[in-house]
Amino acid sequence: MDGTGPRIAHPWRTPPAPGEAIAVADGVLWMRLPLPMALDHVNVYALDDGDGWTIVDTGTMTARTRAAWEALLAGPLHGRPVTRVVVTHHHPDHAGLAADFVARGASLAMSRSAWLLTRMLTLDDQPFPPPESLAFYRRAGLPPDRIARMATTRPFNFADCVAPLPLGYTRLIDGQIITMGGRSWDIRMGHGHAPEQATFWSRDDVLVLGADQILPDISPNLGVYPTEPEADTVADWLASCAALLPDAREDHLVLPGHKLPFTGLPHRLNRLIQNHHGALERLDSALARPLTAPETFAALYQRDNRDGEYGLALAEALGHLNHLHQTGRASRWIAPDGAYRWQSTAFRA
Repeated sequence: MDGTGPRIAHPWRTPPAPGEAIAVADGVLWMRLPLPMALDHVNVYALDDGDGWTIVDTGTMTARTRAAWEALLAGPLHGRPVTRVVVTHHHPDHAGLAADFVARGASLAMSRSAWLLTRMLTLDDQPFPPPESLAFYRRAGLPPDRIARMATTRPFNFADCVAPLPLGYTRLIDGQIITMGGRSWDIRMGHGHAPEQATFWSRDDVLVLGADQILPDISPNLGVYPTEPEADTVADWLASCAALLPDAREDHLVLPGHKLPFTGLPHRLNRLIQNHHGALERLDSALARPLTAPETFAALYQRDNRDGEYGLALAEALGHLNHLHQTGRASRWIAPDGAYRWQSTAFRA
């Protein structure tokens, strides 16, 4: 895992324009949809099944995304039907419009965890954060002024950007083989960024649909949230990267959920593993004195976190702190202000 060997390369330096597609392999189209956030796009893919298309991921439930899909369906997809929608994981930018395609006659395929979480979270419509969420963020060290604003503000709800899924789906299972676009693909599940995130590896050793499990240039967020406050997302994700490495080839063309397709997969997986071990070492050193989760941002990210990124930064900090705590490298306790203080066991008496 020294990261030596060929570096990643991008066969395409420019993404497809809105309403257009790039053929990245025979029968496989790469398209982009807009997102209303700093990471302003999600990649989606269409695979030619002859009588129609399988699409992989859908974008969020917004008028802008729906309009983008209409342009794609009428343009590069030539008005042919979408007969199957495959959702790699439950996050809104990937699952948001799956129900729209099902309503048009497509079948739905996703992992059991992704389907259950999407169904549960869209039904859990909260006008204000419940007491459990406020307690979670108070323990996480969110400043009192932010807690006060949060208590009277509608929180992020899946129902705002994910259409309710229908009652019924085809389950994707780790180790299964699925046929899409005239190819057979091995399904390999990853964890950490999302439970049971499906990746697809073509049996002709050419393509990998990597979703958010395998990204170039950026690392997927390994956040911890009130739904599972003790999750060790970092351990789950590192184990997934290690499990994928033996099957990774330098000449695989990886089609990721964000950014540009790339080759050099073994190097990228090694770098992702190394980067998080490096973050854990920086965090362990910073915890020579007791810190709240927000006070670890400088050590973890080595850059400023703008207000729009604060929530994601906090969630990922908690993921790394949970990992140190659950592996015995850090202790924690609730201080009089109600927030956890964390300290490395190497420095705590």
